[in-house]
Amino acid sequence: MELSEILKQIVSSEPLKAVFSKPSKDAEYKKICYSRGGDSYSVEKFTQKQAFRSSVSNEELYNEFIDEAAHYGQINIWTDGAEHIILISKKGHVSYRKKSEVPNIKIANTHNKKKKYIIEEGTSVPPLVDMGIFTKEGKVVRTMYDKFRQINRFIELINDELKGRERKSINIIDFGCGKSYLTFVVYYYLTEIMGIRAYHRARS
Repeated sequence: MELSEILKQIVSSEPLKAVFSKPSKDAEYKKICYSRGGDSYSVEKFTQKQAFRSSVSNEELYNEFIDEAAHYGQINIWTDGAEHIILISKKGHVSYRKKSEVPNIKIANTHNKKKKYIIEEGTSVPPLVDMGIFTKEGKVVRTMYDKFRQINRFIELINDELKGRERKSINIIDFGCGKSYLTFVVYYYLTEIMGIRAYHRARS
């Protein structure tokens, strides 16, 4: 059975957890972990020193698995009562076995709670479209979730500074801003979300 068919059958059974390990030389991450939570999967991608978190929808999971499988020699996937073990040799040979009657994995409640971002997906934010983070429809580009989360974290820091302060207008001065995309995101947050008149001055 081909790898694509194996993964298609496993994904159709709505796996609870998956781990991609034994990376190839061209793999960007040492290990990738997926955990199911409601209508999406939380994703953790590990380098030697860092962990990057994002999410992928149930509908996108199969394509995500196919893309990542090219860079890893072992894939462990858990479904209800079973563990699926896929080994891929350097020459591309695939071996597969299924272990039944393994303990069920509980889905953590935290994965069912979708994090609420200040700038949410589905919102039309021109700077994020220009940066390639949002599509024109306001959907986060799958490979840009880490950047999407970083930008929201930056906005959260500004939001924390403005809490409890009554402001009708504010000046933004950005030095060394390059193309100033991030400053435009801040401008969007202040004017469209906070309702503050903001004046933008950028110097690269």
